[in-house]
Amino acid sequence: MIINAKTQLIGLLGWPISHSLSPQIQNAAAQDLGLNWVYVPMPVRPEHIATAVAGLAALGFRGVNVTVPHKQAVMPHLDEITEGAQAVGAVNTIKVGPSGHLTGYNTDWSGFMADLVALGIDVNGRDCIVLGAGGSARAIAFGLARAGAQVQVLARQLDQAIDLVADLVPFIDDAALMARPLQALKAVSTSTKEPLIINTTPVGMLNSPDISIWPEDLPFPMGAFVYDLIYNPPATRFLRQAKAAGVPAQNGLALLLRQGAESFEIWTGQTPDLAVMENAIRGGTA
Repeated sequence: MIINAKTQLIGLLGWPISHSLSPQIQNAAAQDLGLNWVYVPMPVRPEHIATAVAGLAALGFRGVNVTVPHKQAVMPHLDEITEGAQAVGAVNTIKVGPSGHLTGYNTDWSGFMADLVALGIDVNGRDCIVLGAGGSARAIAFGLARAGAQVQVLARQLDQAIDLVADLVPFIDDAALMARPLQALKAVSTSTKEPLIINTTPVGMLNSPDISIWPEDLPFPMGAFVYDLIYNPPATRFLRQAKAAGVPAQNGLALLLRQGAESFEIWTGQTPDLAVMENAIRGGTA
């Protein structure tokens, strides 16, 4: 990669971001397409995020990704926010227009739905169980309900699930969304048909690799498909449970790549090679 006076700038706003895989992914995509673009990590403290966003156009940036804890904080400082990002209540991608116009997007939900299409999973009318009610759950539930799924959101704190459903309903015609306590998981799992089960919680990450969101004594429903947003470790206990039960399952690596690819296309207008992006992070950490 050669950086010169014509190099176009994109990057990542977050705090902290030393763990992020996005620089490897995005720079590999740009290099593969022969683009003179560079993606730089920019650790920005929460108290400086407004200043950072305001300076993007002046510094010549074409766009940035936004990660925790700034996905909500950047929203008041943008000129335009897409409906999907408004519904989810979070922005993970900003495009800087020629006149400095800042548009906020959310590619988490659309990247997830794109991966389901690639997996051959049609969710229209399908039972879906979303475990968790945080930011990721909002994105997943929005995408599923928008596609016509029958979505039940289960969370330890029921009020969070209720708020999530209430926030999403105005954005989706005839939304089939229901909030349930996590304690109702057994009843929900036995009453659903061939459900898509998605873990959006951090349970099972490297700091808790032997813990699963799914009870050990609870059988998976017939025809289920398990999706864990966690990608490090690649095989969480939840995924290992599914495999042992003969249930097809997917970790979150493809989602990471697809949401990043959508951001890349928003900025550059070109579609990156997912295989190139994946090869760039083989052996990487979360």
